[in-house]
Amino acid sequence: MAKTGEALVLDVDGREVRLSSATRVIYDEVADPITKLDIAEYAIAVGPGLLAALRDRPTALERWPGGYRRGMTLTTRDGHQGDGFYSKRLPKGAPDWLTTARITFPSGRSADELCPEELAAVVWAVQMGTLTFHPWPVRKGNVEHPDQVRIDLDPQPGTDFDDAARLAPLVRTVAEEAGLTLFPKTSGGRGLHLFAPIRPDWDFPTARRATLALAREIERRDPGHVTTAWWKEERGEKVFIDYNQMARDRTIASAYSPRANLRATVSAPLEWSELERPGLVTPDDFTIRTMPARFREVGDLFAGANGASGGCEPGGLETLLEWVERDEQDHGLGEAPYPPEHPKMPGEPPRVQPSKKVAEHWTDDGTPR
Repeated sequence: MAKTGEALVLDVDGREVRLSSATRVIYDEVADPITKLDIAEYAIAVGPGLLAALRDRPTALERWPGGYRRGMTLTTRDGHQGDGFYSKRLPKGAPDWLTTARITFPSGRSADELCPEELAAVVWAVQMGTLTFHPWPVRKGNVEHPDQVRIDLDPQPGTDFDDAARLAPLVRTVAEEAGLTLFPKTSGGRGLHLFAPIRPDWDFPTARRATLALAREIERRDPGHVTTAWWKEERGEKVFIDYNQMARDRTIASAYSPRANLRATVSAPLEWSELERPGLVTPDDFTIRTMPARFREVGDLFAGANGASGGCEPGGLETLLEWVERDEQDHGLGEAPYPPEHPKMPGEPPRVQPSKKVAEHWTDDGTPR
């Protein structure tokens, strides 16, 4: 590490990366305030795991240039300006050694998005104010076909992380029946993420529909604690399985990513044994300060999710697609609503919040008059 004027130059696996404003405090409400340099050093400390989660994947950057403090917000999809924002295009002036992948958004527009191939790219993103990395579930060479199924267990008001942890073994059982091997991690907040490697043989709509079938089967087995209802007013005090996280341009924070909160937590890979007893671990156990030591101790618990190790062969969606047909034939369950930024999809029900539907404007089968 060398100084250049007001900046530092970090040697990252032989690549020099300039870090300006290294002493800027990014998290100032933790007991030991965390600086920009601390975050860069954290990224290097967990580098093998963080890079494995991002390598060759188009990655959106959640940037907080001024750091994260109480009351700060993200810029929303409808244009409301916040303190942080998503960077989905490589900015002008970026180093020419960075690699990108061309991706297409639901609108049909395309962009060249950062596609990390070396740890220096991750540290460069930290220099640009990135806290959280949001990789797509695809690889650079095949951006239309996911190679991961991602299951997002999202506790609704009245529930918490322990409720998601109690549900996780059932999710694992159902996934195994469908031929999938799951790897768990905390979201860094209240939720839990479960990833399964798959063969990249199916497109986004098919992978999303298969994930919906998995979620519906879990809901059937534990309807008192699980919901797949897209509209919040219909969810109740349950854990929502967000099947739309498998839709195009919907991403989940990567393993080892810092999160923008007052506790400086990170998205932490877990052993399944750590979920066997609720309360054994909490999201707050895993922070920018504590994760490097854990990584040195246990290694990359998420390697199998990236198809890297652990003897885990990528699964397939064949069984889940059989469940899709069964849902339609035996349960009358077809498509479910897509996110609002997506074009209307074939077979999709109306995107109207149930409490706002006017009965006389709709037919008995749920289509507009």
